[in-house]
Amino acid sequence: MDQAEGLRRLHRRATRVIAVASGKGGVGKTNVVANLAISLARSGHRVMVLDADLGLGNIDILLGLAPRYNISHVLSGEKTLRQVLVRGPQDIWVLPASSGVSAMAELDARGRSRLIDAVSAIDLQLDFLLVDCAAGIAGDVLTFSRAAQELIVVLSNEPASVADAYALIKVLSTQYGQRRFRLLPNMVRDAREGQALFAKIAGVSDRYLDVSLDLAGSIPLDAALRSAVRAQRAVVESAPDSAAARAFASLAERVQAWPLPDGAGGQLEFFMAQWLQADAAAPSA
Repeated sequence: MDQAEGLRRLHRRATRVIAVASGKGGVGKTNVVANLAISLARSGHRVMVLDADLGLGNIDILLGLAPRYNISHVLSGEKTLRQVLVRGPQDIWVLPASSGVSAMAELDARGRSRLIDAVSAIDLQLDFLLVDCAAGIAGDVLTFSRAAQELIVVLSNEPASVADAYALIKVLSTQYGQRRFRLLPNMVRDAREGQALFAKIAGVSDRYLDVSLDLAGSIPLDAALRSAVRAQRAVVESAPDSAAARAFASLAERVQAWPLPDGAGGQLEFFMAQWLQADAAAPSA
């Protein structure tokens, strides 16, 4: 199958591709991905999670899964993407990353592009593809963030997290022309603190960057969430009436209401075209 056919398939099933990133680790990004995926599936959507933290993937651990294979086996040609996929809670599909494999953490641009191509060409009827990016502003984070149709930036109310979230937005906007970002304050005391955190970073961005920031919602600091992590379960399943679970349900409702992207694959189509041009121009071995 060629890449154009993969994009046509993505268009036919109207898959929404949402990347979830953070400038700093430890802000609960993977928890957001897991709980959002399950919340969307509970609403009747077909969801797949791509663990794009290629060298230190852990969403399978968070959900209590024990995959035998991972992304590295796909790129090595040992397994197909279908053989690597595992079923998670609420029948979500999970594409696990490797853990502690340095070659995956150092995957070059062409390798990352092959991975995005493989995901876009897979023969699954999907409504949402959630991409759990690594923390920071490394090359793979920028690649997946640019390839997605929507980008959620997760941050917490601490100076390093705010500064690094702004750095991620600045790099994507000034170097790659990305203009729209959706911010999700996590582990906040209440919605008011989340709004204040959003206002803080939006004020700086409005002054120095040409971007559009939207508040996707906020997730409260909740003891039920910590208990769910220890039990290797999503809080929306282990404590569905908790404050955190209700916040994730609200987030899923907002995500479903976001406008559908234009074109076959939004920014994914643009990224694939750019990669094909680079691949054609590459010198032969």
